[in-house]
Amino acid sequence: MTERREPPDEQAVRDLGAWLVDSTLKGAAIDRLLEGFCERLTALGLPLMRGHLAFGWLHPMVGSMSITWSREAGLTRDRHARGEVTEEWLASPPKALMDEGGRFARYDLETGQGINRFDHLKGLRERGGTDYVLTLTPFREIYQALATRDGLIASWTADAPGGFTEAEIAVLTRLLPRLALGVKTAVREEAARNVLSAYLGAGAGQQVLDGRIKLGDGEEISAVLWYCDMRRSTPIADELGAKPFLTHLNRYFACTAGAVLDHGGEVLRFIGDAVLAIFPTAGPGGDERAARLAVSAERDARARAAAANASRGEGTPEIAFGLALHVGTVLYGNIGVPERVEFSVIGAAANEVARLEGLTKDLGYGTLASDAFRALAPPSSGPWENLGPQHFRGVQRPQTVWGLAGL
Repeated sequence: MTERREPPDEQAVRDLGAWLVDSTLKGAAIDRLLEGFCERLTALGLPLMRGHLAFGWLHPMVGSMSITWSREAGLTRDRHARGEVTEEWLASPPKALMDEGGRFARYDLETGQGINRFDHLKGLRERGGTDYVLTLTPFREIYQALATRDGLIASWTADAPGGFTEAEIAVLTRLLPRLALGVKTAVREEAARNVLSAYLGAGAGQQVLDGRIKLGDGEEISAVLWYCDMRRSTPIADELGAKPFLTHLNRYFACTAGAVLDHGGEVLRFIGDAVLAIFPTAGPGGDERAARLAVSAERDARARAAAANASRGEGTPEIAFGLALHVGTVLYGNIGVPERVEFSVIGAAANEVARLEGLTKDLGYGTLASDAFRALAPPSSGPWENLGPQHFRGVQRPQTVWGLAGL
């Protein structure tokens, strides 16, 4: 039998609805929305033991997210890989609700409803759960939302005898659209960041989100520049064919661009099989910190390539590349035409680092550095060999070039 409890105070319910709207407008993160919502529901008198949200996520690697609040443990978060399908998900109440095209389900855990079908409900009952309410709120037409997982799945577990009262269910039903709107807003904003970061790079993506979208918008920055190019790309493409070559290309990018990102750099462009990246010098440590990070990324990229080559299968070509490191001032901003802009770096230093990489084949070194970069590189980055003044194509004055020995 359900405990006799006073219905939630009407003014407090209105205040909670207003809090959800205000928090959404202020850009509250989803976990903070859930935490605040659950704590306020508890203050209203609802016997809430657990609240859970699950929603799709637009990210190259992450397909969905889930956030759980419990009275004992607080917040926990889980990311689910894109394309991942687990046995737990296939046998879950939310999956059943979606398959059945429903939007609401309720299970009386005290009587054991659903526990023979769903291990998840059995576990909640064993932890003291008495009532389980599940809802699906689509973020578009229901058939589109189900096909793309574009919506909010929310579940609420009570632990009082008899579970939730009808008045408490009515409060959840009344407030859930506002919570869902807050989640949708946060998901869409984060999706914009993720997409811009994936396609433009984190720094450039943030610049665009900050409103620098007009042709010519930009600023001068000082940065260490990284430019690498894959060896023998044309004959390898001819030998492998389109799809196998794409696989090989992505293996190479995982070694090079992956190392840049993992060591604090920003990948600006993939120019065919070349990678243009920067390590900005702004911030603590300045030029020397940026140079140290670039050297660490260079070592990591070489180590990744060596490991990939050692484990490659028969008929798989080696990953080999030339790399140039330079430092200078560049214009970091929008270039192109008004209808199609691209965020990148332009200037003499950007041209010089590409020309410097072009010398790696002629000089027989895998990694070359300009004199400006060598002056900043930590002593442990060597041994560097002075290769003397070299002429860069399209650059009037020769520049001293250094080669990393042993490559």
